[in-house]
Amino acid sequence: MVPVAKSTVGRYRACVHRSPSPSWQVFLKNHLTEIVALDFFTVPTVGFRVLFVLIVLAHERRKVLHFNVTEHPTAQWTAQHLVEAFPGDTALTYLPRDHDAVYGEGFQQRATSLGMAQVLTAPRSPWQNAYAEPVIGSIRRECLDQVIVFSGDHRRRVLASYFQYNHRWRTPLSLAMDCPDTRPVQFLGQGAVVAVPEMGGLHRHYERRVA
Repeated sequence: MVPVAKSTVGRYRACVHRSPSPSWQVFLKNHLTEIVALDFFTVPTVGFRVLFVLIVLAHERRKVLHFNVTEHPTAQWTAQHLVEAFPGDTALTYLPRDHDAVYGEGFQQRATSLGMAQVLTAPRSPWQNAYAEPVIGSIRRECLDQVIVFSGDHRRRVLASYFQYNHRWRTPLSLAMDCPDTRPVQFLGQGAVVAVPEMGGLHRHYERRVA
């Protein structure tokens, strides 16, 4: 047996118990203002067609910057909508995405030309897209599960109406009960509280209005 000094053992134990490197969640929090996420989800129509919905989500305010619907998503189609989400020189720094073929060479080249660093999530790890997944869940529960879809155009109108409501009036806990589009606090002297229907009455928001 080779003798080992106590100091050597101490250094080894220090290495073993050293704090782990920053986790994926820490990365997301540290770069919150610089991250935009892309994700797809599917929606069936009344005619049993399957539509693919793309959302482009800014992490900082949980705001959907852009969306569109198609039956046949391709890398070129996805790349074009990434460009439309960031007109001029407004692209954010980091773009987490998975390994789906829809993010092919054409998409990757377009993202690079916008100056975006693509950060690949681990295979079969949707939890790593930690902001887009809850938003998609809310879209399903609060909108799509309540509406029968007739076509892609109908889906776009429904989603546009939902996002308008979501951004201006929905108050998630993650934003300290504020909206993605920050709104001023209303005080008692600004009138009585009234309910205003949204999305044809599917939802309501509440605000103070002078009679």
